[in-house]
Amino acid sequence: MTDKTADYLPQLRIPATYMRGGTSKGVFFNCQDLPQAAQVAGQARDALLLRVIGSPDPYGKQTDGMGGATSSTSKTVILSSSEKNDHDVNYLFGQVAIDKAFIDWSGNCGNLSAAVGAFAINAGLVDSSRIPANGIAVVRIWQENISKTIIAHIPICDGEVQEMGDFELDGVTFPAAEIKVEFIDPSDAENRMFPTGNIVDQLDVPGIGNFKVTMINAGIATVFLNAKELGYQGTELQEAINSNPKALEMFETIRAFAALKMGLIEHIDQAVTRQHTPKIAFVSKAQDYIASSGKSINKERIDLHVRALSMGKLHHAMMGTAAVAIGTAAAIPGTLVNLAAGGGERQSVTFGHPSGVLKVGAQASLQDGQWSVDKAVMSRSARILMEGWVRIPATTL
Repeated sequence: MTDKTADYLPQLRIPATYMRGGTSKGVFFNCQDLPQAAQVAGQARDALLLRVIGSPDPYGKQTDGMGGATSSTSKTVILSSSEKNDHDVNYLFGQVAIDKAFIDWSGNCGNLSAAVGAFAINAGLVDSSRIPANGIAVVRIWQENISKTIIAHIPICDGEVQEMGDFELDGVTFPAAEIKVEFIDPSDAENRMFPTGNIVDQLDVPGIGNFKVTMINAGIATVFLNAKELGYQGTELQEAINSNPKALEMFETIRAFAALKMGLIEHIDQAVTRQHTPKIAFVSKAQDYIASSGKSINKERIDLHVRALSMGKLHHAMMGTAAVAIGTAAAIPGTLVNLAAGGGERQSVTFGHPSGVLKVGAQASLQDGQWSVDKAVMSRSARILMEGWVRIPATTL
């Protein structure tokens, strides 16, 4: 047998932190710790992150990487010190496809936003003068994907990030410290909040049907539909949708035509290269239901139901950015979300999702015929799961 050991190089060893933020998990990097070629956008960076997560994986398991084989756990974050005025850190998010060699950089992850402030403090990216010995550190985050500001309120105890607490978040098994996250002016700066100028449109989807939709750019581009028009109650859990290939194909087709109507793509075929946005969700009025944990949720606790899909599958809870879209749409009279919640004016909404209940606040106003939102606010939690080094083959770059 010929010894070819010398043909194989040792693996690269890269500092990394594995964190939970909200109901998502991701691998976090300080940009300056990445190999030089991956410190800037491009093929080297994408190749590195794909290999870290374990994609593309035709088996759909990401066994040879850090990904968890769901959209919620196939995520990467790169942070760096910010040179922008009144900001502490730059936050870049990459949504990694599971079975394709593809990273979508088109949007933010609202859940992992809760972990960004904590990581930034631990990594020394926030000036020590801004961190109290005890109390709340206000971390000013520049979200590079969407060019927006996020403010994270991080609890500090004895000069260190406090991770443990009694805050419970449906979709997360164990309690932790509460982190308040503010999404400042979350509507798309380059496009109108409602891309067609209407709060409700009719969307024609060839071969499937014609649907009422609310299409909104807030938090993340999202298209909302009524559950009943799709043949659903609105209380469905993951299995009801994700085990049905025809249903998933229907949702992806609707999402693609919504992306076209929202001006996010120029041709329907481009939707496959824009998997992270827009999100597609369906709403219904408040009903009693059983969450995926087995917990009984009384309709009196919620204003409406929302179910959302991410990367082609029904989400097990709710994406943070989609929650911003929900809160914003709920605050604007006449949207499908607002009507499902009972209509009228409101500054917060509590909705049921597959894992339980979530409350989000938003302040919207109408100026010169255009809707805008000052900020959306929600509470999440975050925790370091592992820190050290992640390894990838040297031939990756």
